[in-house]
Amino acid sequence: MTDSDMIRLYFARDEQAIAETQKKYGKYCMTIARDIVGCEQDAEECVSDVYLKVWNSIPPERPHSLKAYIAVLTRRIAINRYHSLRAAKRNRELEVIFDELSACVAVQEEDASELTALINEFLGQLSERDCRLFVRRYWYAMMPAELAGKEGMTVNAVTVRLYKLRNQLRKFLEERGYQV
Repeated sequence: MTDSDMIRLYFARDEQAIAETQKKYGKYCMTIARDIVGCEQDAEECVSDVYLKVWNSIPPERPHSLKAYIAVLTRRIAINRYHSLRAAKRNRELEVIFDELSACVAVQEEDASELTALINEFLGQLSERDCRLFVRRYWYAMMPAELAGKEGMTVNAVTVRLYKLRNQLRKFLEERGYQV
């Protein structure tokens, strides 16, 4: 079933839309959520919350890309769950990711869309491999060892490359007048 067919089901308030979404994007959502919250059970709860959020937001929303829309919702819900569970269960790796990026990006609510556009511009200038590394690390929260396996690199090479990419991002943002 295509994304536009699923969106039509949501607009018709047909519960089959959720089943089709789960069938097509369930594993994708679980991967995103699990990488962020670090626990299968918490990830399952996040994904259930995603389906509810999609059901409640379509309509009126009509996303151009259902996959991207679902990925953003999954990521937001998983990060919120991570923060709520953080006091009881510490996921050090996610804290490291936030720390790594905070050195070159300071996000304020009022300039988030401008920053998003700048980061997208930055990613568009990278090689395919560098873009994959950056997105997998800072969007999907993959660990350096997992990235190394996927990219055929050593963990040290991944770590060094990510360090250089963060420095490039900081320089890129500063050149465009973004205060770090």
